[in-house]
Amino acid sequence: MEIWINPACSKCRSAIGLLDAEGADYTVRRYLEDVPSEDEIRDVLDHLGLEPWDITRTQEDAAKELGLKDWARDASSRERWITALSRHPGLIQRPIITADDGTAVVGRSEEAVRDALSR
Repeated sequence: MEIWINPACSKCRSAIGLLDAEGADYTVRRYLEDVPSEDEIRDVLDHLGLEPWDITRTQEDAAKELGLKDWARDASSRERWITALSRHPGLIQRPIITADDGTAVVGRSEEAVRDALSR
């Protein structure tokens, strides 16, 4: 199990606390320092079953500067979104937990973290 976190994020700290309380074996990836490649983002999106715009923090300053709210959300724009997430990792929703069965969840709630633990 791997969890992508920003240590300054309260949702990330809560998810780590729950994983620890449940005795989960996991690896922490501080994705702002260890920035995911475009291929890694594609991979996690496949595991999540989501599109890049689904995991983008559109209220961040970088998103506003890029004008993400006006970007198309379709197959022809997918790579543009992935490139933006790789170049601006602070735009990636957090925490993302890749479960042992190869699936992934955005662990913003206790329920989502427990879902990852159950996999």
